[in-house]
Amino acid sequence: MIAADTSVWSDFFKARPSRVARRLEELLAEEHVVLPMPVLFELLSGPGLDRAGAKLIERMPQLELRDLFWERTAEMRKKILSRGLKARSLDCLIAQNCIDHGVPLLAADSDYRHFVRYGLKLA
Repeated sequence: MIAADTSVWSDFFKARPSRVARRLEELLAEEHVVLPMPVLFELLSGPGLDRAGAKLIERMPQLELRDLFWERTAEMRKKILSRGLKARSLDCLIAQNCIDHGVPLLAADSDYRHFVRYGLKLA
């Protein structure tokens, strides 16, 4: 199973010819995609998601939040920021959700590389 970042889903829904959108399409056909909860939030709250997209998202298996999720995410973000690196709040939430489940993340955003030392696997 592989999770995809919000920007990957955005490329997919907008039919942008990106490498990550093509990979997501392949993974969806193979039914190998799971949805981090923060990505679910971002996608469902975005104004550009049509009804067909919402139905697809709502059917996806989701990565539930584990105990002490918020505390562990805050600690990881604090460590990354203390090193002078970028760690956006939602990126931290997505990364921690994937780390907790041992699920690789497909992302176009290179900032996710900062989470690898904390256990994030990039697809």
